[in-house]
Amino acid sequence: MPQEPSLRDYGPAAPHGPNMTHHHVATQDIDVRKDMSENEASVFHALLHPDDIYTAEGTYWADLPMGQRVQFVTKVDREETRREFGSFWSMFKNDPLSPVGFYLKNMVLPGAGLGLEGYVLFSIGNVRPLLQDTFPTCWKTFETCNETWTQAIDYLEICGIIVGQILVGIIGDWLGRRWGLIQDATIMFIGLLMLTAAWGVTQNGWVICYVWALFFYGVGVGGEYPMTATSGMENAVGSGKISTKEDRLHRGRKVTSAFLMQGWGQFANQVILIVLLLIFHHGSGNPPYSKVSAQWTYRISFAIPAVGTLWLVYYRYFKMRSASKQLMISKAKGNVTGYDSQSLKLTLTYFGPRLLATAGAWFANDVFFYGNKLFQNQFIAVLTPNNNSVMVGWLYNLINVGVSLVGYYLASFLIDNKLYGRKWMMIVGFMADFILFVVPAFNFNFFIQPEHIHAFQAMYFLSSFFNQFGPNSVTFLVAAEVFPTPIRATAHGFSAAVGKLGALLAAVLYNYIDTQTKFYVVPWFGLAGAVLTWLFLPDTTGLDLKEQERRWSYIRAGREEDYHGIAIHPKHLSVWERFRGVGKHYDADLDYESKVNEMREDWVKAEESKYTEKTKPEAVGEDEDSDEYSQHVHNYFKRTTDSPRLKAGSGNGIMGQPLDESSGDEISNEKSPSDVR
Repeated sequence: MPQEPSLRDYGPAAPHGPNMTHHHVATQDIDVRKDMSENEASVFHALLHPDDIYTAEGTYWADLPMGQRVQFVTKVDREETRREFGSFWSMFKNDPLSPVGFYLKNMVLPGAGLGLEGYVLFSIGNVRPLLQDTFPTCWKTFETCNETWTQAIDYLEICGIIVGQILVGIIGDWLGRRWGLIQDATIMFIGLLMLTAAWGVTQNGWVICYVWALFFYGVGVGGEYPMTATSGMENAVGSGKISTKEDRLHRGRKVTSAFLMQGWGQFANQVILIVLLLIFHHGSGNPPYSKVSAQWTYRISFAIPAVGTLWLVYYRYFKMRSASKQLMISKAKGNVTGYDSQSLKLTLTYFGPRLLATAGAWFANDVFFYGNKLFQNQFIAVLTPNNNSVMVGWLYNLINVGVSLVGYYLASFLIDNKLYGRKWMMIVGFMADFILFVVPAFNFNFFIQPEHIHAFQAMYFLSSFFNQFGPNSVTFLVAAEVFPTPIRATAHGFSAAVGKLGALLAAVLYNYIDTQTKFYVVPWFGLAGAVLTWLFLPDTTGLDLKEQERRWSYIRAGREEDYHGIAIHPKHLSVWERFRGVGKHYDADLDYESKVNEMREDWVKAEESKYTEKTKPEAVGEDEDSDEYSQHVHNYFKRTTDSPRLKAGSGNGIMGQPLDESSGDEISNEKSPSDVR
C-alpha cells in the first residue's frame, strides 16, 4: 500500500512524540538526559525508538516477555493493516483502477525480469514432451541427434545461470545495480532472439544451436537474481539517516512480491503453450502432432517474451536511474570508487557462517525446486500412467503452478511477521517438503495404485506449495538481506550460484535414476536445509537495513566491540553467532547514547557544510534532506556542541530562524515541530 510522501514517515510519534501539551510523560528513565529538555528528549525518543518496534517506554519488541511481545506485535500489525486498507479504500474511491496501477508499479515492474525469466526457464521442461512426441528419432531414440546434446539442454542452461549469477553479482557491486539490470535485460533479449531463430542444417545441428542459445540466455537469467533482490530491497530504504517504517514492516513483502513474478511467468508460459498448440494443431491437443504445429508453438512461445524483454531494456535504462543510490552512498562513506575488496574480506571474516547458510540452504532447495520443475513431466506421468497426450500433462502442471502461486503470495504476506518471519518460514517449508517426499518414497507402490493416486497427487502439489511458502521465497530474500551493502550483490550471486549447483545435481542425477529413487534421494536435502537454516542463519525479520549498515560501519572501522545496537540482539543472530558470543555487547542504554552522538556528528557535518563552498550534501553520501531534523534537535545540538567553526558562524539556525539558546521548551504554535521536520 502507498506510503506518505515523506521519506521520514513517523506520523505524530504517539505515544512518545513531542510533549506539546505538557500533560503527559513522553519518556521513561531510559531516555532521560540531564542536558535535554522534556520536549527535546521526547523528540529524540521518537526518532531513535520508532513505535513500530519499541514500546512507549523504549523497550525493544524482542526484549519483551513472550506474552507482551505477542500483544505488541499484534497491535502494530493490526494498526498497519488498518492503515493500508484505509489507503487502499481512499485510492479506490478516488480512482477504482489506481490500486491496480499501484500494484503494477510496486510489485510487477520490480519483478518483471524474474517473470520473463520464469516464463522461459521453465518452458524448457514444458516444451520437451512436445518435441519428444513430434521428433522421436531426435529426442527419444536419438537416431538423428546426439543424446549428450539433448541432455546438455538442462546442463548448459544451468551453467549459464551460474556464470551470470557470479559475474553480474560482482558487476552489480562494482559498477552499480542499474548497469547490472540493463545488462541482464539486454542479454536475455538477445538470447530470446537466438532461441526463436534456432536452426541447423541437420536436426542435431538445430539441437546444438538451441543448447547454446539457452546457455547465453541463462547468463542474463543468472544476473537477474542478485540484481532484482538487491535493487528491490534497497529501494525500500529511505535516503535519510534514520530508517523508515516501510523498510522495517514491508521490506520482505516488497522483495518477495517481485520474486513471485517468477511464478506468474511459469503460469503464463503454460497457458500460452496450451493456447498456441490448440491454434496450430487445429483446435486439438491430442497426438499425433505435426512438425509444423510443434515448430510454430515453441518458437512463438519464445518470441512473445522477447517483446516484453525489449521493453524492459528501455525501462531500466531510462526509468531506473537511481537504482544504485544506496550502493553509491555506502561507497562514499567508505571512500571506495571501484570494487570494495576490503568489504569482501571483512564479510568472509565476520559473516562466513551466514554465507554457508544462504548458499547451503539454496543448494538444498534447488535440488527440490529445479528437480521438480525440470522433470515435472515424469512426476505427472505417475499421476496419469495411461496418458499419451502432452495437453494432459500441461493441464496438470498448470494446477501445480497455481498451487505454487498460492504459496508465493502467502509467503509475501507473512514474511515480515515478527512472530513467524523468515527463519521459521524456511525451516517449516524445508521440513514439510522432507515429510511430503519421504512418505511416498517408502510407500511408492502403495501410492501409485489407482485408489491412492489422489493422495500422492495431494502430497506432490503440497510440496510445491511449501517450497514457495518457505525456502524458495526466503532464500532469495535473505541471501541479500543478511550481508552489507558493498558486497550484497556478490554474496547473493554466490549463494544463488551454489544453489544452481543443486539444480545441476538434480539435472544430472535425475537422468540416471527412476522416479521412486528420486523420492528416496530428495527428502534428505530438505532435512539438511532445515538444519543449516536453524544453525547458521540469523532472523532479520523487523530489523531495518539502516541498523545493519550502522553495525557494518563499526566493523569496517575496527570497532566491533563499540556497537551495542539491535543488529546484535540475540533475536537477530543465528544459533552459531549466539554460541560464539557475538551478542555480548548488546546494551540498549549504551546504544541510545551512541545514536545521539552519531546524530551529533552528522549534524555538525551538515552545519559546517553551510560555511564551506566546496562541500555539498552529496559529499557526505546523503540526499539534500538528510540533515533535516526538527527544531528541537537543532536547538539541542547547537546548545551542547563545542565546535569553534559553528560558534564563529551567525546566530541563525536552519532556514534563518533564531535558535533558542535556553531550554528549548518554548515553541510557537504556528510552527509546531513534528518529530522529524
